[in-house]
Amino acid sequence: MKTFGPLPFALLLLLMPGQSLALDLPRSGHAVFDRAVELVIDNFYDPSALDRFSAAVRRQVDERGALTAKSSEDRVDAAVESVLASLGVSHTARFTADTIDYYELADIFRFGIRSDIKRLFPPDGEVRYAGIGMVTRLEDGLRFVSDVYDGAPADRAGIRVGDEVLSVDGLPYREIASFRGKVGRTVDVRLRRHREALPITVTVAVERLRPLRTFEKAIENSVTVTEREGRRIGYLRLWTLSTRDGLDIVARELASGRLKNADGVVVDLRGRWGGGPPDAADLFVGGVPTFRLISRDGKDMLGTVRWRRPVVAIIDEGSRSGLELFAHALKVNNIPLVGSRTAGALLAGRAFLLPDDSLLEVAVSDAVIDEGLRLEGRGVEPDIAVSFSLPYAAGRDPQLDAAMDEMQRILVKG
Repeated sequence: MKTFGPLPFALLLLLMPGQSLALDLPRSGHAVFDRAVELVIDNFYDPSALDRFSAAVRRQVDERGALTAKSSEDRVDAAVESVLASLGVSHTARFTADTIDYYELADIFRFGIRSDIKRLFPPDGEVRYAGIGMVTRLEDGLRFVSDVYDGAPADRAGIRVGDEVLSVDGLPYREIASFRGKVGRTVDVRLRRHREALPITVTVAVERLRPLRTFEKAIENSVTVTEREGRRIGYLRLWTLSTRDGLDIVARELASGRLKNADGVVVDLRGRWGGGPPDAADLFVGGVPTFRLISRDGKDMLGTVRWRRPVVAIIDEGSRSGLELFAHALKVNNIPLVGSRTAGALLAGRAFLLPDDSLLEVAVSDAVIDEGLRLEGRGVEPDIAVSFSLPYAAGRDPQLDAAMDEMQRILVKG
Protein backbone atom coordinates (compact mmCIF):
# COMPACT_ATOMS: atom_id res chain seq x y z
CA MET A 1 0.00 0.00 0.00
CA LYS A 2 1.39 3.38 -0.96
CA THR A 3 1.99 5.75 1.94
CA PHE A 4 2.26 9.52 1.98
CA GLY A 5 4.06 12.14 4.01
CA PRO A 6 2.59 14.05 6.94
CA LEU A 7 -0.75 15.72 6.36
CA PRO A 8 -0.82 19.51 6.46
CA PHE A 9 -1.64 20.86 9.91
CA ALA A 10 -4.90 22.47 8.71
CA LEU A 11 -6.14 19.17 7.33
CA LEU A 12 -5.22 17.38 10.53
CA LEU A 13 -7.45 19.82 12.39
CA LEU A 14 -10.29 19.06 10.01
CA LEU A 15 -9.94 15.36 10.60
CA MET A 16 -9.58 15.32 14.37
CA PRO A 17 -12.38 13.12 15.78
CA GLY A 18 -15.29 14.92 17.36
CA GLN A 19 -14.14 18.41 16.36
CA SER A 20 -16.79 20.52 14.60
CA LEU A 21 -16.00 22.90 11.79
CA ALA A 22 -16.90 26.51 12.56
CA LEU A 23 -19.37 27.02 9.73
CA ASP A 24 -21.82 29.15 11.71
CA LEU A 25 -24.81 27.20 10.43
CA PRO A 26 -28.32 28.11 11.54
CA ARG A 27 -30.17 25.61 13.70
CA SER A 28 -33.71 24.58 12.97
CA GLY A 29 -34.52 23.57 16.52
CA HIS A 30 -35.55 20.12 15.29
CA ALA A 31 -33.36 17.56 17.06
CA VAL A 32 -33.21 15.02 14.21
CA PHE A 33 -32.29 17.50 11.49
CA ASP A 34 -29.79 19.44 13.60
CA ARG A 35 -28.05 16.26 14.78
CA ALA A 36 -27.80 14.94 11.22
CA VAL A 37 -26.15 18.20 10.17
CA GLU A 38 -23.67 18.01 13.07
CA LEU A 39 -22.70 14.45 12.23
CA VAL A 40 -22.03 15.28 8.58
CA ILE A 41 -19.96 18.34 9.49
CA ASP A 42 -17.91 16.33 12.00
CA ASN A 43 -17.41 13.15 9.98
CA PHE A 44 -17.87 13.58 6.22
CA TYR A 45 -14.70 12.59 4.38
CA ASP A 46 -14.47 15.53 1.97
CA PRO A 47 -14.27 18.98 3.65
CA SER A 48 -14.40 20.68 0.25
CA ALA A 49 -18.02 19.50 -0.19
CA LEU A 50 -19.22 21.15 3.01
CA ASP A 51 -19.76 24.57 1.40
CA ARG A 52 -22.57 23.25 -0.79
CA PHE A 53 -23.86 21.16 2.12
CA SER A 54 -23.99 24.31 4.26
CA ALA A 55 -25.86 26.16 1.52
CA ALA A 56 -28.41 23.33 1.42
CA VAL A 57 -28.82 23.52 5.20
CA ARG A 58 -29.41 27.28 5.08
CA ARG A 59 -32.07 26.84 2.40
CA GLN A 60 -33.97 24.41 4.63
CA VAL A 61 -33.77 26.63 7.72
CA ASP A 62 -33.82 30.21 6.44
CA GLU A 63 -36.18 30.25 3.48
CA ARG A 64 -39.99 30.43 3.37
CA GLY A 65 -41.56 27.28 4.77
CA ALA A 66 -38.46 26.84 6.91
CA LEU A 67 -37.91 23.78 9.05
CA THR A 68 -38.66 24.30 12.76
CA ALA A 69 -38.87 22.29 15.95
CA LYS A 70 -42.60 21.75 15.25
CA SER A 71 -42.24 20.61 11.64
CA SER A 72 -44.03 17.42 10.62
CA GLU A 73 -42.22 14.11 10.27
CA ASP A 74 -42.65 14.23 6.48
CA ARG A 75 -41.13 17.71 6.38
CA VAL A 76 -38.14 16.60 8.44
CA ASP A 77 -37.65 13.52 6.26
CA ALA A 78 -37.64 15.68 3.14
CA ALA A 79 -35.24 18.20 4.67
CA VAL A 80 -32.70 15.59 5.76
CA GLU A 81 -32.90 13.84 2.40
CA SER A 82 -32.37 17.13 0.58
CA VAL A 83 -29.25 18.23 2.49
CA LEU A 84 -27.68 14.77 2.24
CA ALA A 85 -28.39 14.66 -1.49
CA SER A 86 -26.44 17.92 -1.90
CA LEU A 87 -23.25 15.95 -1.17
CA GLY A 88 -23.81 13.80 -4.24
CA VAL A 89 -22.08 10.65 -2.99
CA SER A 90 -22.87 7.13 -1.88
CA HIS A 91 -22.83 5.82 1.69
CA THR A 92 -24.57 8.95 2.93
CA ALA A 93 -28.28 8.56 3.69
CA ARG A 94 -30.84 8.24 6.47
CA PHE A 95 -32.80 5.05 7.12
CA THR A 96 -35.95 4.72 9.20
CA ALA A 97 -37.36 1.69 10.99
CA ASP A 98 -40.19 1.21 8.49
CA THR A 99 -37.72 -0.04 5.85
CA ILE A 100 -35.84 -3.29 5.35
CA ASP A 101 -32.67 -1.28 4.72
CA TYR A 102 -32.77 -0.07 8.32
CA TYR A 103 -32.59 -3.58 9.77
CA GLU A 104 -30.01 -4.87 7.32
CA LEU A 105 -27.72 -1.89 7.92
CA ALA A 106 -28.26 -2.05 11.68
CA ASP A 107 -26.92 -5.62 11.55
CA ILE A 108 -24.03 -4.68 9.26
CA PHE A 109 -23.11 -1.67 11.42
CA ARG A 110 -23.98 -3.29 14.76
CA PHE A 111 -20.52 -2.52 16.17
CA GLY A 112 -20.96 1.17 15.45
CA ILE A 113 -24.26 1.30 17.37
CA ARG A 114 -23.26 -1.27 19.99
CA SER A 115 -24.06 0.97 22.97
CA ASP A 116 -27.73 1.10 21.87
CA ILE A 117 -28.18 -2.30 20.24
CA LYS A 118 -29.90 -4.03 23.19
CA ARG A 119 -32.25 -1.10 23.67
CA LEU A 120 -33.16 -1.11 19.98
CA PHE A 121 -33.50 -4.90 19.73
CA PRO A 122 -34.36 -6.33 23.15
CA PRO A 123 -33.58 -8.45 24.96
CA ASP A 124 -30.28 -9.68 23.47
CA GLY A 125 -29.41 -7.09 20.83
CA GLU A 126 -29.99 -9.50 17.93
CA VAL A 127 -31.33 -7.53 14.97
CA ARG A 128 -34.60 -9.07 13.80
CA TYR A 129 -37.69 -8.10 11.83
CA ALA A 130 -40.82 -9.87 10.66
CA GLY A 131 -40.74 -10.48 6.93
CA ILE A 132 -40.85 -12.88 4.01
CA GLY A 133 -37.43 -12.29 2.42
CA MET A 134 -38.19 -10.10 -0.56
CA VAL A 135 -37.34 -6.54 -1.58
CA THR A 136 -39.35 -4.32 -3.89
CA ARG A 137 -38.76 -1.24 -6.04
CA LEU A 138 -41.02 1.43 -7.49
CA GLU A 139 -41.01 1.90 -11.27
CA ASP A 140 -43.41 4.36 -12.91
CA GLY A 141 -45.51 4.44 -9.75
CA LEU A 142 -45.92 0.66 -9.56
CA ARG A 143 -44.18 -1.63 -7.08
CA PHE A 144 -42.25 -4.65 -8.34
CA VAL A 145 -40.30 -7.42 -6.62
CA SER A 146 -36.62 -6.64 -7.24
CA ASP A 147 -34.98 -9.30 -5.05
CA VAL A 148 -36.07 -12.61 -3.58
CA TYR A 149 -33.61 -14.08 -1.07
CA ASP A 150 -32.77 -17.68 -1.93
CA GLY A 151 -34.54 -20.11 0.40
CA ALA A 152 -36.56 -17.39 2.18
CA PRO A 153 -40.37 -17.70 2.55
CA ALA A 154 -41.08 -15.61 -0.57
CA ASP A 155 -38.79 -17.88 -2.60
CA ARG A 156 -40.38 -21.03 -1.23
CA ALA A 157 -43.85 -19.67 -2.00
CA GLY A 158 -42.94 -19.01 -5.64
CA ILE A 159 -42.79 -15.21 -5.70
CA ARG A 160 -40.65 -14.13 -8.63
CA VAL A 161 -38.51 -11.13 -9.47
CA GLY A 162 -40.60 -8.80 -11.61
CA ASP A 163 -43.94 -9.58 -9.98
CA GLU A 164 -46.04 -6.48 -9.36
CA VAL A 165 -47.06 -6.31 -5.70
CA LEU A 166 -50.68 -5.20 -5.31
CA SER A 167 -51.47 -5.85 -1.66
CA VAL A 168 -50.75 -7.90 1.46
CA ASP A 169 -53.78 -9.22 3.32
CA GLY A 170 -55.92 -6.78 1.37
CA LEU A 171 -53.92 -3.68 2.35
CA PRO A 172 -51.20 -1.70 0.52
CA TYR A 173 -47.77 -3.30 0.80
CA ARG A 174 -45.47 -1.91 3.49
CA GLU A 175 -41.95 -3.31 3.88
CA ILE A 176 -42.20 -3.79 7.64
CA ALA A 177 -45.77 -2.93 8.71
CA SER A 178 -47.34 -5.54 6.38
CA PHE A 179 -45.75 -8.33 8.42
CA ARG A 180 -45.41 -6.89 11.92
CA GLY A 181 -47.01 -9.12 14.56
CA LYS A 182 -47.55 -11.97 12.09
CA VAL A 183 -44.52 -14.20 12.76
CA GLY A 184 -45.62 -17.85 12.64
CA ARG A 185 -48.67 -16.99 10.54
CA THR A 186 -49.22 -16.63 6.80
CA VAL A 187 -50.12 -13.63 4.67
CA ASP A 188 -51.83 -13.43 1.31
CA VAL A 189 -49.72 -11.49 -1.16
CA ARG A 190 -51.64 -10.35 -4.22
CA LEU A 191 -49.49 -10.11 -7.33
CA ARG A 192 -49.68 -9.46 -11.05
CA ARG A 193 -47.14 -11.59 -12.89
CA HIS A 194 -47.78 -10.48 -16.46
CA ARG A 195 -48.86 -7.12 -17.83
CA GLU A 196 -52.66 -7.01 -18.26
CA ALA A 197 -53.00 -10.43 -16.57
CA LEU A 198 -55.47 -11.11 -13.77
CA PRO A 199 -53.96 -10.91 -10.27
CA ILE A 200 -52.88 -14.03 -8.43
CA THR A 201 -52.67 -14.59 -4.68
CA VAL A 202 -49.71 -16.32 -3.06
CA THR A 203 -49.82 -17.46 0.56
CA VAL A 204 -46.48 -16.87 2.31
CA ALA A 205 -45.22 -17.73 5.79
CA VAL A 206 -43.94 -14.82 7.87
CA GLU A 207 -40.69 -15.45 9.71
CA ARG A 208 -38.53 -13.54 12.15
CA LEU A 209 -35.56 -12.71 9.95
CA ARG A 210 -32.06 -11.97 11.18
CA PRO A 211 -30.54 -9.97 8.30
CA LEU A 212 -26.96 -11.26 8.16
CA ARG A 213 -28.01 -14.83 8.86
CA THR A 214 -30.66 -14.50 6.14
CA PHE A 215 -27.94 -13.41 3.71
CA GLU A 216 -25.73 -16.36 4.69
CA LYS A 217 -28.60 -18.79 4.10
CA ALA A 218 -29.37 -17.09 0.78
CA ILE A 219 -25.75 -17.46 -0.35
CA GLU A 220 -25.78 -21.14 0.61
CA ASN A 221 -29.20 -21.77 -0.96
CA SER A 222 -28.21 -20.04 -4.19
CA VAL A 223 -25.64 -22.72 -5.04
CA THR A 224 -26.68 -24.87 -8.00
CA VAL A 225 -25.01 -26.99 -10.66
CA THR A 226 -26.54 -27.23 -14.14
CA GLU A 227 -25.68 -29.81 -16.80
CA ARG A 228 -25.29 -28.26 -20.24
CA GLU A 229 -24.10 -30.40 -23.15
CA GLY A 230 -22.10 -32.67 -20.88
CA ARG A 231 -20.55 -29.88 -18.84
CA ARG A 232 -21.32 -28.95 -15.25
CA ILE A 233 -21.77 -25.22 -14.69
CA GLY A 234 -21.95 -24.06 -11.08
CA TYR A 235 -23.69 -20.92 -9.86
CA LEU A 236 -23.62 -18.93 -6.63
CA ARG A 237 -24.87 -15.51 -5.59
CA LEU A 238 -22.97 -13.23 -3.24
CA TRP A 239 -25.76 -11.14 -1.73
CA THR A 240 -23.27 -9.26 0.43
CA LEU A 241 -19.70 -9.59 1.69
CA SER A 242 -20.67 -8.27 5.13
CA THR A 243 -21.64 -11.55 6.81
CA ARG A 244 -19.31 -13.37 9.16
CA ASP A 245 -19.43 -16.74 7.38
CA GLY A 246 -20.57 -15.95 3.84
CA LEU A 247 -17.15 -16.26 2.19
CA ASP A 248 -16.41 -19.39 4.23
CA ILE A 249 -19.61 -20.93 2.86
CA VAL A 250 -18.45 -20.13 -0.67
CA ALA A 251 -14.97 -21.53 0.00
CA ARG A 252 -16.37 -24.81 1.34
CA GLU A 253 -18.70 -25.20 -1.63
CA LEU A 254 -15.81 -24.61 -4.04
CA ALA A 255 -13.33 -26.87 -2.27
CA SER A 256 -15.42 -29.79 -1.06
CA GLY A 257 -19.10 -29.06 -1.60
CA ARG A 258 -21.53 -28.93 -4.49
CA LEU A 259 -19.24 -26.86 -6.73
CA LYS A 260 -16.16 -29.04 -6.27
CA ASN A 261 -16.62 -30.96 -9.51
CA ALA A 262 -18.07 -28.12 -11.60
CA ASP A 263 -16.26 -27.37 -14.84
CA GLY A 264 -16.82 -23.63 -14.34
CA VAL A 265 -18.62 -21.28 -11.97
CA VAL A 266 -20.87 -18.28 -12.58
CA VAL A 267 -20.49 -15.83 -9.67
CA ASP A 268 -23.45 -13.49 -9.26
CA LEU A 269 -22.40 -10.16 -7.72
CA ARG A 270 -25.84 -8.55 -8.01
CA GLY A 271 -26.10 -8.02 -4.30
CA ARG A 272 -27.74 -5.84 -1.68
CA TRP A 273 -24.72 -4.46 0.22
CA GLY A 274 -20.97 -4.56 -0.16
CA GLY A 275 -18.68 -4.53 2.83
CA GLY A 276 -16.33 -7.40 3.53
CA PRO A 277 -12.56 -7.82 3.18
CA PRO A 278 -10.88 -6.06 0.24
CA ASP A 279 -9.20 -9.33 -0.81
CA ALA A 280 -12.45 -11.32 -1.12
CA ALA A 281 -11.87 -11.90 -4.84
CA ASP A 282 -8.76 -13.92 -3.96
CA LEU A 283 -11.08 -16.94 -3.92
CA PHE A 284 -10.90 -16.72 -7.71
CA VAL A 285 -7.87 -14.63 -8.66
CA GLY A 286 -5.44 -14.72 -5.71
CA GLY A 287 -1.92 -15.99 -5.88
CA VAL A 288 -2.06 -18.00 -2.65
CA PRO A 289 -2.14 -21.78 -3.23
CA THR A 290 -5.01 -23.89 -1.97
CA PHE A 291 -4.09 -25.84 1.12
CA ARG A 292 -5.78 -27.93 3.81
CA LEU A 293 -4.86 -28.93 7.33
CA ILE A 294 -5.32 -32.68 7.86
CA SER A 295 -5.54 -34.07 11.40
CA ARG A 296 -4.47 -37.51 12.65
CA ASP A 297 -7.95 -38.98 12.14
CA GLY A 298 -7.93 -37.89 8.50
CA LYS A 299 -10.36 -35.03 8.87
CA ASP A 300 -9.32 -31.88 7.11
CA MET A 301 -9.86 -28.19 7.65
CA LEU A 302 -9.66 -25.59 4.92
CA GLY A 303 -6.77 -23.19 5.08
CA THR A 304 -7.05 -21.16 1.87
CA VAL A 305 -9.07 -21.84 -1.26
CA ARG A 306 -8.39 -20.74 -4.81
CA TRP A 307 -10.74 -21.75 -7.63
CA ARG A 308 -8.64 -22.43 -10.74
CA ARG A 309 -11.27 -23.32 -13.33
CA PRO A 310 -13.21 -20.84 -15.50
CA VAL A 311 -15.25 -18.06 -13.90
CA VAL A 312 -17.85 -15.66 -15.29
CA ALA A 313 -19.39 -12.94 -13.10
CA ILE A 314 -22.70 -11.08 -13.27
CA ILE A 315 -22.90 -7.40 -12.26
CA ASP A 316 -25.52 -4.64 -12.18
CA GLU A 317 -26.42 -1.56 -10.14
CA GLY A 318 -26.87 -3.80 -7.09
CA SER A 319 -23.13 -4.52 -7.19
CA ARG A 320 -21.90 -1.83 -4.84
CA SER A 321 -19.08 -1.00 -2.45
CA GLY A 322 -17.06 -4.13 -1.64
CA LEU A 323 -18.80 -6.05 -4.42
CA GLU A 324 -17.54 -3.42 -6.89
CA LEU A 325 -14.01 -3.92 -5.67
CA PHE A 326 -14.58 -7.67 -6.14
CA ALA A 327 -15.84 -7.03 -9.71
CA HIS A 328 -12.87 -4.78 -10.48
CA ALA A 329 -10.43 -7.44 -9.27
CA LEU A 330 -12.07 -10.00 -11.55
CA LYS A 331 -12.04 -7.63 -14.52
CA VAL A 332 -8.33 -6.78 -14.28
CA ASN A 333 -7.66 -10.53 -14.16
CA ASN A 334 -9.53 -11.00 -17.46
CA ILE A 335 -12.58 -12.71 -15.97
CA PRO A 336 -15.63 -11.81 -18.10
CA LEU A 337 -18.26 -9.57 -16.50
CA VAL A 338 -21.83 -9.85 -17.81
CA GLY A 339 -24.72 -7.47 -17.13
CA SER A 340 -24.79 -3.72 -16.57
CA ARG A 341 -22.58 -1.10 -14.93
CA THR A 342 -22.12 -1.37 -11.17
CA ALA A 343 -23.42 1.26 -8.75
CA GLY A 344 -20.33 3.47 -8.57
CA ALA A 345 -20.64 3.46 -4.80
CA LEU A 346 -17.22 2.74 -3.32
CA LEU A 347 -16.61 4.77 -0.17
CA ALA A 348 -16.31 3.78 3.48
CA GLY A 349 -19.42 4.49 5.51
CA ARG A 350 -20.16 4.68 9.22
CA ALA A 351 -23.56 4.53 10.91
CA PHE A 352 -24.83 6.85 13.64
CA LEU A 353 -28.09 6.89 15.58
CA LEU A 354 -30.23 10.01 15.39
CA PRO A 355 -32.50 11.15 18.26
CA ASP A 356 -35.52 9.32 16.77
CA ASP A 357 -33.44 6.11 16.48
CA SER A 358 -33.24 6.35 12.72
CA LEU A 359 -29.85 5.47 11.22
CA LEU A 360 -27.63 8.01 9.52
CA GLU A 361 -24.90 6.59 7.31
CA VAL A 362 -22.08 9.02 6.55
CA ALA A 363 -19.21 8.48 4.11
CA VAL A 364 -16.16 8.88 6.35
CA SER A 365 -13.35 7.79 4.01
CA ASP A 366 -12.58 7.93 0.32
CA ALA A 367 -11.58 4.72 -1.48
CA VAL A 368 -8.76 4.63 -4.03
CA ILE A 369 -7.53 1.60 -5.95
CA ASP A 370 -3.90 1.17 -6.97
CA GLU A 371 -2.48 4.50 -8.17
CA GLY A 372 -5.56 6.69 -7.96
CA LEU A 373 -8.47 4.82 -9.57
CA ARG A 374 -11.78 5.78 -7.93
CA LEU A 375 -14.91 3.74 -8.61
CA GLU A 376 -17.16 6.19 -6.74
CA GLY A 377 -19.47 7.76 -9.31
CA ARG A 378 -17.91 5.66 -12.04
CA GLY A 379 -18.53 1.97 -11.41
CA VAL A 380 -17.28 -1.06 -13.29
CA GLU A 381 -18.44 -1.65 -16.86
CA PRO A 382 -19.38 -5.16 -18.05
CA ASP A 383 -17.51 -6.87 -20.84
CA ILE A 384 -20.81 -8.22 -22.16
CA ALA A 385 -23.61 -5.68 -21.73
CA VAL A 386 -27.03 -7.20 -21.09
CA SER A 387 -29.98 -5.12 -19.95
CA PHE A 388 -32.63 -6.31 -17.52
CA SER A 389 -36.21 -4.98 -17.51
CA LEU A 390 -37.75 -5.54 -14.08
CA PRO A 391 -41.51 -5.07 -14.63
CA TYR A 392 -43.26 -8.39 -15.25
CA ALA A 393 -39.99 -10.28 -15.73
CA ALA A 394 -41.81 -13.35 -14.36
CA GLY A 395 -38.54 -14.78 -13.10
CA ARG A 396 -36.78 -14.47 -16.45
CA ASP A 397 -33.15 -13.42 -16.06
CA PRO A 398 -31.42 -12.45 -19.34
CA GLN A 399 -28.21 -11.51 -17.51
CA LEU A 400 -27.93 -14.96 -15.94
CA ASP A 401 -28.78 -16.59 -19.26
CA ALA A 402 -26.03 -14.60 -21.00
CA ALA A 403 -23.52 -15.51 -18.27
CA MET A 404 -24.35 -19.21 -18.63
CA ASP A 405 -23.97 -18.93 -22.41
CA GLU A 406 -20.58 -17.23 -21.99
CA MET A 407 -19.43 -19.96 -19.61
CA GLN A 408 -20.58 -22.61 -22.07
CA ARG A 409 -18.65 -20.87 -24.84
CA ILE A 410 -15.49 -20.77 -22.69
CA LEU A 411 -15.78 -24.45 -21.79
CA VAL A 412 -16.38 -25.52 -25.40
CA LYS A 413 -13.43 -23.47 -26.55
CA GLY A 414 -11.39 -25.30 -23.92
